[in-house]
Amino acid sequence: MNIQDFATGIDIEKISRFDKYSSDKNAPFITRIYTTKEIEYCFSYKNPAEHLAVRFCAKEAVYKALSALNIQNIQFKQIEITNNSDGVPIVKIQNKDYDNIIIKISLSHGNGNAMASVFAVKTK
Repeated sequence: MNIQDFATGIDIEKISRFDKYSSDKNAPFITRIYTTKEIEYCFSYKNPAEHLAVRFCAKEAVYKALSALNIQNIQFKQIEITNNSDGVPIVKIQNKDYDNIIIKISLSHGNGNAMASVFAVKTK
């Protein structure tokens, strides 16, 4: 592996930007950006805006890392943020062309902000 095979991405957003979507899981923005699984997850909480914001940050951070690896033309809806059985967030890219990418992610939200940090490695 070369240094060009490693990339990072980070994003931060105000949670309040997502308040307007907290009551409409069928809003065009929501259905364009999030997968069905993500929508169900976010809207299962009392305050969906926090979860929508942090997942948006995650998608943006993944997009930035993939762009740094010269991977273009990926849609936000192809980037799915889920949790493993221990509740740890994981990234799934819904495109077999990117099976050679390993992505690790960290999410946080509080004090009105959401953020995500990503580390990506191209394995071949």
